[in-house]
Amino acid sequence: MENFNVAIIGCGTVGSGVAKILLDMQNELSVRANQKIVLKSIVDIYPAKSAQTYNIPLNLFKGGGKDLSKEEASKYIDEVIADKSINLIVESIGGTSDFLLNKMLDTLKAKKHLVTANKAILAEQGKALFNSAKENNVCLGYEASVCGAIPIIKSIRESFAGDQVMEISGIMNGTSNYILSKMQEEGLDFATALKMAQEMGYAEADPTLDISGGDAGHKLAILIKLAFGTDVKYNDLMLTGIQKVGKEDLDFANEMGCTIKLICYARKIDGKIIATVKPMMVKYDNFLSKVSGATNCVQLVNKYSGTHYFIGKGAGSLETASSIVADIVFSARYNDRIQNITESDILQLVSSDNVEFAYNITFATVDYPGITGLVTTAIGEQHINIDTVSHNRHNKERAIFSVATMPCTLEQIKKAIAQIRLKAPSALIEEPKIIPILK
Repeated sequence: MENFNVAIIGCGTVGSGVAKILLDMQNELSVRANQKIVLKSIVDIYPAKSAQTYNIPLNLFKGGGKDLSKEEASKYIDEVIADKSINLIVESIGGTSDFLLNKMLDTLKAKKHLVTANKAILAEQGKALFNSAKENNVCLGYEASVCGAIPIIKSIRESFAGDQVMEISGIMNGTSNYILSKMQEEGLDFATALKMAQEMGYAEADPTLDISGGDAGHKLAILIKLAFGTDVKYNDLMLTGIQKVGKEDLDFANEMGCTIKLICYARKIDGKIIATVKPMMVKYDNFLSKVSGATNCVQLVNKYSGTHYFIGKGAGSLETASSIVADIVFSARYNDRIQNITESDILQLVSSDNVEFAYNITFATVDYPGITGLVTTAIGEQHINIDTVSHNRHNKERAIFSVATMPCTLEQIKKAIAQIRLKAPSALIEEPKIIPILK
């Protein structure tokens, strides 16, 4: 049995998990790959700290186990890339720097397979990486980049090769889902729920990427490229975070038989793609409404096989590492027979403003007789059918109520709000909050 040698660059939370699995399961993985999978080298700036996590032998680390400067680490990475005996490199440094992109491209140009969980660089620079992998006939494995241990990439690429994905919706950020779950289940405000998420280790000290929708947007961009065969620019996605979700929103959602989730949504319609990441009210009879805590779940609607759900842990050292190791085994087993992702369609990404959705609109108004009627009349004048109107919550001279619509366009709603301002310029105390309803 031939050796299939692996190197890891960056041995933090994820990289150390990969090392542990490769060492613990070497025999089983080698049988599955039909080659002896050997962890040959690791490059990390703090090897002693990395080794301690899972008792990884220090002799595997470049530099003899001593801490490295950035310059030394760069030199050792170049050595690994130049080492003809190494078949595959695992990138787990993270980030989107030019330095990292160039090292990844150098790896592919050296005819080495590359496996990464780096969703950000794939979403922002994926085209260059995938093109290089194709040109050099090597594999770019990225199963771990979307939802950790959930095998969503392989399912779309392989299991649904005889079908066509029409719609993607899902909860792809565990931090945001944990925060919203705590707000809904325990009545916490956003700040308290965020602090709890940080204490539990689900949120970083700077949680901006998670709560702003950025992390989820990276994952959605990758899935759009895979499922719809077109390169959507991450910066072109419409992203709205959860920072402004308040208690009233959750109360109104509950009245309508919904919960609020940060939803990644993409749909192919009339040769175009609509895609967004934003808080949505999810009906209780939709399975996504039942996904709580830091769990991830992706829903695919296919043309022929219907609806499918993929649920599991979307992050974590060993969870993410297990997906990376699966890509290593796949690369070792199939080698030069690998089919990399390619663009099959050039579909235009269009605004969702003119696509029909059901919406919930929350109004904070001056509290005087007839205000609800004024608002609903303006909505009706835009040919929007109203589903329900909530109870009016009075707070001193302030009234808060919500209007749930039947499917309409965001453009219609914006015109209705403009009409309310025209008829009663001082009525709206705050900008109305518009949340799509996912049925």
